[in-house]
Amino acid sequence: MLRRARFLNQAGYAALLVDLPAHGESSGDRITFGAREAAGVTAALEYLRHELPGEHVGVIGVSLGAASTVLAEPKPAPDAVILESMYPTIEEAVADRLVMRLGPLGASLVPPLLWQLSLRTGVHAQDLRPIQHLPRLGAPVLIVSGTEDKHTTWARTQRLFDSAVEPKELWRVEGATHVDLHAFRPEEYERRILRFLAKHLRNGA
Repeated sequence: MLRRARFLNQAGYAALLVDLPAHGESSGDRITFGAREAAGVTAALEYLRHELPGEHVGVIGVSLGAASTVLAEPKPAPDAVILESMYPTIEEAVADRLVMRLGPLGASLVPPLLWQLSLRTGVHAQDLRPIQHLPRLGAPVLIVSGTEDKHTTWARTQRLFDSAVEPKELWRVEGATHVDLHAFRPEEYERRILRFLAKHLRNGA
């Protein structure tokens, strides 16, 4: 995320980088696929609103960070949200990863794995369905994903986009898998992200 922060800073934006709960140097002993991590998003946004009252605020969430942002349903909503490579439901996320590793029969293992989820984390599968929360986000949204991403297929990304409410935009990154999309196509990434942020944070300036 440092490369993103640098190009945003060069364009005149301040950037707050966050270790979500159970990530990096933040406390927490279990990753919960966005359920408890959502509290980290809420805390970061509350901090920004307190420290910089009246400033427009945008969010870039990547993969689990994107899911955490949507599951948080922050109030007030950010002024712009960019969601990269986000899964629609935990059931589909697990199925896609199992199929990648084990072939089509891997999907049959989804129920027993998700049955363990609540036992191990206290989080239930129904708590991990960003696609159900996305229509309530209340912010202009840019949804981004790679056409060759097998962690979240393009068909699933299209469903996410269809569930979002206007204003919304979709960027189909040709040839990209589940990778750092900024590193994959830096010039186009920066151009598109800065255009979206300028539109919603700077009234198009």
